[in-house]
Amino acid sequence: MLVRFWNDRSGATLIEYGVLLTVLSLVIVAAIANVADKIEFLFSDPASKLQQGLD
Repeated sequence: MLVRFWNDRSGATLIEYGVLLTVLSLVIVAAIANVADKIEFLFSDPASKLQQGLD
């Protein structure tokens, strides 16, 4: 029974998908945070072309 459990690889795919999903969500969160900072800079920096166009 222990040998059969050791050779069972059916759960490995689920773990791999879980790790892939975790890494992908971390990348997406980091990208959104980075873009949000840049968009905030566009609207708050008085020297930016966007802010000059709004004035």
